Amino acid sequence: MDSTELIQAIQTLNTEDAFRARLDAQQWRTFCQYLTRHELRSGDLLIKQGDHDRTVYFLGQGSLQVFVTGGAPGASRIAILRPGAICGEPGLFTDAPRMANVEAMTPCVIYALRLPRFEELAARVPLVAVEVVRAAGGVMALRMRANLTRQVPVA
Repeated sequence: MDSTELIQAIQTLNTEDAFRARLDAQQWRTFCQYLTRHELRSGDLLIKQGDHDRTVYFLGQGSLQVFVTGGAPGASRIAILRPGAICGEPGLFTDAPRMANVEAMTPCVIYALRLPRFEELAARVPLVAVEVVRAAGGVMALRMRANLTRQVPVA
């Protein structure tokens, strides 16, 4: 999978919490240059609850499940993510511990944006970086609201 397929997955994901960055074709290509591609096997843990990590991930292929440990019975699974979804977006904003686990349900291709690369993007192409932050913040706000409505613990 190349960045063109990732961009298409992001742009066509039809969920309320989709990453809706307003970038033109050239800006998307520029943004993708700052991502690193990784493959996960089914059952691999991408994000571990409680860890400190300043990386945001974009799902190119496969499905991920988001769940918490130590919560109320029946409230442990928070979401299933499909291609085009973003996860770990709070890592762009804070060095706080991860709030949930993210595990590959199927083999996955993910793209990582690590904080040093994001900072490099911000220095070189601030307009793109600001739009990424705006869209990631929008996803984070929608998800927080949905979790509060469902009374899922935030910490």
